[in-house]
Amino acid sequence: MVAREQLIESLKKVFDPEINIDVWTLGLIYDLKIEKDVVKVKMTLTTPMCPYGPALIDAVKEAVKKVKDVKDASVEVVFEPPWAPSTELKLVLGIE
Repeated sequence: MVAREQLIESLKKVFDPEINIDVWTLGLIYDLKIEKDVVKVKMTLTTPMCPYGPALIDAVKEAVKKVKDVKDASVEVVFEPPWAPSTELKLVLGIE
């Protein structure tokens, strides 16, 4: 059985190359659906025109597939709701 906690730990190893913060902490992962040994990820990007978008999507998919018992993974990119940094993340990034 695929463990959600293991998926999250694996996603915490995928970093946005511009911000150097992992995709989980950034809040880019909106949903993880586990259906037996297949994981469906719903995620967003910091902006629709993110130059690293395709590489980041591939990295998320590969990180999920590395988790024990995962046979396949898919990533759906959505822009609703639009991504916005949390209050805590704004502090880390030094923005208001």
